[in-house]
Amino acid sequence: MLRNKEIRQFTCVFLLTAAAVSIAAYKIHPAAGLLAAFFAFLSGLLFLGFTRERYKRIARVSEEIDQVLHDADRVYIAGCEEGELSILESEVGKMTARIREQNNALKKEKEHLAQSLADIAHQLKTPLTSANLILSLLEDNPRDEDEAELLRETEELFAQMDMLLTSLLKLSRLDAGIIIFQKERIEVKSLVETAIRPLLIPMEIHEVELTVSVPEGIFIEGDFEWLAEGLGNVLKNCMESAKDRGRVWVACQDNALYTEITVRDSGKGFKEEELTRVFDRYYRGKDTRTAGFGIGLALCRNIITRQNGTVTARNHPEGGAVFTIRFPK
Repeated sequence: MLRNKEIRQFTCVFLLTAAAVSIAAYKIHPAAGLLAAFFAFLSGLLFLGFTRERYKRIARVSEEIDQVLHDADRVYIAGCEEGELSILESEVGKMTARIREQNNALKKEKEHLAQSLADIAHQLKTPLTSANLILSLLEDNPRDEDEAELLRETEELFAQMDMLLTSLLKLSRLDAGIIIFQKERIEVKSLVETAIRPLLIPMEIHEVELTVSVPEGIFIEGDFEWLAEGLGNVLKNCMESAKDRGRVWVACQDNALYTEITVRDSGKGFKEEELTRVFDRYYRGKDTRTAGFGIGLALCRNIITRQNGTVTARNHPEGGAVFTIRFPK
């Protein structure tokens, strides 16, 4: 209560006034001075008691609001007493009830959207699987080289569609909030190795040199599989930017404030106007020849930020792009 600046100012003015009146009354007559001091003390005590009760009531209202906001099943019931605080409680109760209804409706809409996308993905994956099987059968017995080349290109397109559907499904599940991240102790070195593993063959094919500088014994907290997915998307983007015979560097440092993972490539980097949109969904930059669908980095940011981390992108002074992932202590 005394942390309130207005209460402190009023208390100081009241004490000074009471002291001045008591001294003046004492000069007139000692009994009058004692009576004035007693009356001032009693008035101050009553005021402090009344104010303290009001603060307790406000604190109870604040606690009730906090519980309502963090518990969708809790119903806020305001008191039935008369007074300005009761009116405030009643209005706050109406507001929290409305907020809860809107949150529940929004949650149901997100779940419905996620389920719809899951159904669409499932329906599309079935013919894709069948088409891939047919392509495999045709590829075993091609009639000429042109037909074999067309079959390979078609197979690659189907693989890209499958990857796109999988990424969209993951994004929809994250947006709907139905993903529950595990909180476990993760060694960064193991996380980086897991994220890199699916990219080792493509890097070897395109002769991309990989340099990893991640010491052992550095740990973070989060969901191992999802963080490996997010970091893998960053590595994939850097590998594609580095192109044939390029380079990719992965490093990690740890201090008292945060653990930082940096991924750098030897590509062209980003244009200045693109830096603010690197993690936007479906954004592929102005270069239409860029591979991918603009989903990987958006998915990466979603995964990392939902686990209390941050991810940023910038251009390195010596060329290429640098992605910085930080997890605060």
